[in-house]
Amino acid sequence: MATLQEIASQVRRDIVRMVHGSQSGHPGGSLGCADFLTALYFKVMEHDPSFNMEGKNENLFFLSNGHISPVFYSVLARSGYFEAKELSTFRKINSRLQGHPATHEHLPGIRVASGSLGQGLSVAIGAALSKKLNNDDKLVYSLHGDGELNEGQIWEAVMFAAHHKVDNLIATVDWNGQQIDGPTEKVLNMGNLHEKFAAFGWHVLEMQGNDMDDVIAVLDKAKAASGQGKPIAIMMHTIMGKGVDFMENDHGWHGIAPNDEQLAKALEQLPETLGDY
Repeated sequence: MATLQEIASQVRRDIVRMVHGSQSGHPGGSLGCADFLTALYFKVMEHDPSFNMEGKNENLFFLSNGHISPVFYSVLARSGYFEAKELSTFRKINSRLQGHPATHEHLPGIRVASGSLGQGLSVAIGAALSKKLNNDDKLVYSLHGDGELNEGQIWEAVMFAAHHKVDNLIATVDWNGQQIDGPTEKVLNMGNLHEKFAAFGWHVLEMQGNDMDDVIAVLDKAKAASGQGKPIAIMMHTIMGKGVDFMENDHGWHGIAPNDEQLAKALEQLPETLGDY
């Protein structure tokens, strides 16, 4: 567990350095999801960094809220999909690391373009059904923002997955209570997300997304619940900007880059564990 926490610290360093380097990007949600994605790629999922687009006989992950690409790129690089030094090109001209992940650049680890919110759950369901047709028993994971749940397509997909018993899917919602325009309960209150997914016929779990022990424990529970006729949803409670005290719980850091002074303050709070790129 200590090793995973060390990796997550480096991932957070990568995030703030990438966004600062391009003076563009989304640090808040990226920092909040660093523990979850670290756990997925370094502990939970069976995946191959040599990367085959079809992903047969391995777990698949789809990032639906593609604006938190900094955390995704960092985890992919640190787990061997491409060299960490390429993180320095984030959002630069001709970079493979676009602000929202895209497949055109053929960046290893990216299986779908994302960033137009609401579409990722539909994609994940399609991949999960394909695995069933191919007698592939590996699971499909997806990640969504709680603000993203304002999109109607999400709820069409939620209904579809339950009706078709897509029980090899584990969809996680980053329930941090913040979105670009402010607190989610003020922008468009979604109420109790746990109860909503349960009412739609999903098996629902809750997780403290910034507690690595709980992340691993709940992901294990989710895997154990697969194959029982219901898609699985995890309501993951996180803190936007986690790890950088002046960014935490502040929706203003949804999509703003730190200046030089703020970067220095952030890095003081995040131990370098794997070596900066």
